[in-house]
Amino acid sequence: MTKINDIIIIEGIGYDSNVYIFEDVIVDTGTGQNMDYILKSIQEAGKDVDELSLIVNTHNHYDHVGGNHYFNLKVAMHANDAVALEKGDEDALLATMFGESIEKMKVDIKLEEGDKIHDFEVLLTPGHTSGSICLYDGETLISGDTVFSGGGFGRVDLGGDMNEMRKSLERLKKLDIEYLLPGHGPAVEHGSRHVKLACDISNGYY
Repeated sequence: MTKINDIIIIEGIGYDSNVYIFEDVIVDTGTGQNMDYILKSIQEAGKDVDELSLIVNTHNHYDHVGGNHYFNLKVAMHANDAVALEKGDEDALLATMFGESIEKMKVDIKLEEGDKIHDFEVLLTPGHTSGSICLYDGETLISGDTVFSGGGFGRVDLGGDMNEMRKSLERLKKLDIEYLLPGHGPAVEHGSRHVKLACDISNGYY
């Protein structure tokens, strides 16, 4: 567990996504299989779960939303991805791929491009899913499974779209990103370099 600026970083274990916390917001909650670790990490960071009021899910896959129901918080997600979660579509949510089940959940806030979460702006970056989002505050990009450190980017063979992914990466390449906080793997400095590398690699895919 580390911090960048005032953002608490809890790196995922097992299949869990990374979890990020700033102000009263928790971004993604993992599979729900390692909640003791996540809750302990929040406490060790000096944060009280009671201070949180909102979950923002970067997309609707099981490894990012499975822990939602452990928190009695409102859930925010892009409208495109909210549909499957509210229906409990386990195939679209990839729960079946992980050999798990997941109950349908209410999405209280349907996010759209340009919405604000405190200092962060919601960017719709489809490709991994149609409703994948990133959060950007002018310096830090919380990127979900759109782009990872080292030039990686999210899979597009599980309901995604490679052409949309390329467009999203090209869009992110134009941003000035100092810190890249991805959905999996390490958070890194010089984020723009990693996004540019992902763009270059994606252009080699057909």
